[in-house]
Amino acid sequence: MPISQSLLCEFDREMGVTRKSLERVVDELWEYRPHEKSPTMGWLAGHLANLPNWAVMAISTSSLDVATSPRTPKLANKADVLYAFDTNVETAREAIEYASDECITGEWALMQEGRTLLKMPRLAVLRNFVMNHMIHHRAQLGVYLRLNDIPVPAVYGPSADENNLFG
Repeated sequence: MPISQSLLCEFDREMGVTRKSLERVVDELWEYRPHEKSPTMGWLAGHLANLPNWAVMAISTSSLDVATSPRTPKLANKADVLYAFDTNVETAREAIEYASDECITGEWALMQEGRTLLKMPRLAVLRNFVMNHMIHHRAQLGVYLRLNDIPVPAVYGPSADENNLFG
């Protein structure tokens, strides 16, 4: 089985449960933050919507220089977030699906002003900077939802609000 096919099982699951969390975001709480050091709910939702773009970037390039990379668009409401997320997931999924094993195991670098910050196989980029990064921020969003009495979706098992074993 190609690496891409085994990765897609994980990708599809994580994207599906992330969308369930994004569906719970409320526009009226867009500027909500539980602490002054925390990002707003709107920023967090927008970041989650844009994270799948990292899969496309990692597969289609050999590096990214954060000093010169374009900034992701700021999203204004839940409708924008869901549209961006669905579009980005579709593009990312296609990039992963058609990536060869050679591409996925090839090296990719994160740079700053031409200086290499880290180098790793694209597979590690896809897991760390796309999926694990998304899991981290999705969990933050779950806390925001809970603090506002918005039902938290089941993800890896039941939540206090949903008794669905598999999310």
